[in-house]
Amino acid sequence: MKILLGLGNPGKKYKNSRHNIGFKVTKKIAGRHDLRPEKRLDSLLAECEIGGERIIIAQPLNLMNRSGRSAKKIADFYGLKPEDFLVIHDDLDLESGRIKLKMGGSSGGHNGVRSVVRSLESRDFCRLRLGIGRPPAGVSAADYVLTTFSVEEKKEVIEPAVKRAVDAAEFWCEEGCEMAMNRFN
Repeated sequence: MKILLGLGNPGKKYKNSRHNIGFKVTKKIAGRHDLRPEKRLDSLLAECEIGGERIIIAQPLNLMNRSGRSAKKIADFYGLKPEDFLVIHDDLDLESGRIKLKMGGSSGGHNGVRSVVRSLESRDFCRLRLGIGRPPAGVSAADYVLTTFSVEEKKEVIEPAVKRAVDAAEFWCEEGCEMAMNRFN
């Protein structure tokens, strides 16, 4: 069993923010498999099979900085280890629209990832990072991640990146992190 954990903030206020791109990916995966997530374990959860592997698709229902609480509840309930996780999240240090898989390492300043690391007591999980670019001059990173994409950026850059991220996540389910990094990075 593996888990695709999309990071974001719950609620309409944050729905289309840059910070919620992890939610967009997990929502697309659930849609691709005609799933309807249910509220359980402080998350929206759905289960399916991808490549013969049982997969849990999850979106924490706590704020980004507390995403680890949901990750820990899911891990404990299903008996999952950190290496069973693919954490999908936004990344300021990647140009907008670029995706990159990475195994382990630091949180890179991402508070949602930091929360998952703390709660799972491990950095040994794969991350699927989606670039949202750096904030313009005079805009703080905290404010920038809560902005929305322009119509043009969404259509020409973000939607293709989300589709590629969905493909990468499903490939990870079948082949693991190293093979997914080789194919999608």
